[in-house]
Amino acid sequence: MNCVAPALGPVPAGGRLEGIRLSTERRGDSVIVTVRGDLDVVTSGQFDDCLTKARRASSRIILDLAAVDFMDTSSLAVIVGHWKKLVAAGGTIALAGARYRYTKALWITGLADRLPNYESVEQALSASPPPAPVAVAGDREPAALAADREIDAVRDPPADGAIPG
Repeated sequence: MNCVAPALGPVPAGGRLEGIRLSTERRGDSVIVTVRGDLDVVTSGQFDDCLTKARRASSRIILDLAAVDFMDTSSLAVIVGHWKKLVAAGGTIALAGARYRYTKALWITGLADRLPNYESVEQALSASPPPAPVAVAGDREPAALAADREIDAVRDPPADGAIPG
């Protein structure tokens, strides 16, 4: 499984165009997804594709966010979508190295409190898998999640919601 996304295009005159770099590494029963750069509406599709590949390779994903420079709510939607699918399949997703200054959206929305959150990838790797999360209002029933897995086995829809043609 490989998931490498280069930084985005050329730098415009007098400015900076931020992008994202994604990489994956399998360590034991975990897949570590390392994110560098900006997680935003522009890069959320690449992030979603990478997490889809990681989820198909392992039921335990560690998101290394130590080098994230910015995170918006579109990336949170991607994380939550994959988290729900992993939990439904008996898996887990954990955060590692998330720096509050750059990933405030995780704390503002409460997601940082719902997901296992570690100082480093090494801590996440050495931790026991967390207990299954408690369902909250708005979470779908297991039968609906099972249907998601069947659909997911065929193909995940694009992050932008477009219908594949």
